[in-house]
Amino acid sequence: MADNVEGPDVESPTTGGADLETLARVVERVRTNVEKVIEGKPDVVSSTLVVLLAEGHLLIEDVPGVGKTMLSKALARSIDCTVRRIQFTPDLLPSDVTGVSVFNQNTREFEFRPGGVFANIVVGDEINRASPKTQSALLECMEERQVTVDNTTYQLDTPFMVIATQNPIEMEGTYALPEAQRDRFMARVSIGYPVENAELAMLDSHTGANPLDDLEPVTDAAEVRKLCGIVAQVYVSEAVQRYAVSLTAATRKSQELTLGASPRATLHLVRAAKATAAMEGRDYVLPDDIQRLARPVLAHRLLPAVEAAMSGRSTTAILDGLLAGVPVPQSTHRA
Repeated sequence: MADNVEGPDVESPTTGGADLETLARVVERVRTNVEKVIEGKPDVVSSTLVVLLAEGHLLIEDVPGVGKTMLSKALARSIDCTVRRIQFTPDLLPSDVTGVSVFNQNTREFEFRPGGVFANIVVGDEINRASPKTQSALLECMEERQVTVDNTTYQLDTPFMVIATQNPIEMEGTYALPEAQRDRFMARVSIGYPVENAELAMLDSHTGANPLDDLEPVTDAAEVRKLCGIVAQVYVSEAVQRYAVSLTAATRKSQELTLGASPRATLHLVRAAKATAAMEGRDYVLPDDIQRLARPVLAHRLLPAVEAAMSGRSTTAILDGLLAGVPVPQSTHRA
C-alpha cells in the first residue's frame, strides 16, 4: 500500500477546504439517513455515495432478501429529487424503459410519453430478469444521459443515477447482463448477510413498520449537482493517472482473462477515486484510493479465460494477482 503518499507534486487548481467541508457535511447527513434502514453495512453505504458523487451508476448483486432494493430506495428517498422504479420482468419492453411516441387523436400528432428512465434516481429492480434486448434499452441513457426515440433525442435531468439490483446469474429465471451493459456500471457491490446484532436490530425496527416510511430527504438535486462539481475539481497527479492506466492495461494483457477492462473502466476508476478522496477531506487522489476501488470498479467487467474458469479462479482473485504485480507510485510532495 502507498500510505506514505502525501499529495500532488505540483501546484494545481483544486477545490477549496470550505467546499470539502460542505461535501463532508452533506455526505454525513445522507449516510446517517441511509443507515437508519441499512444497518451494519457502512462500507456498502460509502460505496453507494462514492458512485453518486462520481456521477456513475451502481450495480448491487446479491442473493434475495439481503436489502438490495431497500438500499436503493433509502438513497433515493434521502435525496429530494425525482425517483422512478422499474420492475424488470421477462415481459418488460424497451419502450417501457425509454418511452414511446403515441398518436393523439385530438391533435392528430404523435406525443412522446416518457418511460421509467426519466428521473434523477432510477431504481432498476432485478435487472437480470428482463431480456437482454430490454436491458440494452438502458445503454444510451446510462452513458450519454439522453434517450433517442423515433429519431428525436430527449435529454435527461442531472443528477442521473441508475441503481440496479440483480440476483446471481446461477439463479433460475435470470439472464446474464450483456458486456456493454456491465461496462456502464461504475461499480458493483455486494451487501452480504448482516452480522447477528444488526439482524436482531432489524427485527425490532422492520417488523413494526417500514423504516422507509419515516425517511425524510436531507438534500436535493441542486446540492448533489454542486457536490459533483466539487468532486470534479479534485486533483489527480500524472503518476496516479499512470498507475490507473497500468492496472487496466494489465487486465488486457492477462492470459487468464478473455476480456479486460475498457478505457471507460479507467475513467470510472479515476472518477470514483476523486469522489473517495473528497469524502475523506482531501483535494488530491492517492494510489491507495485506486487500489481500494479496483475490485468494485473493475471486477464485474472482466471475463475469465476457459482455463481459469475451469480451475475455479474468479475474476476478483485474478484482479488481486494483477494488483500485486503493478508497481505503486512512490511518495510525492507538494511543491
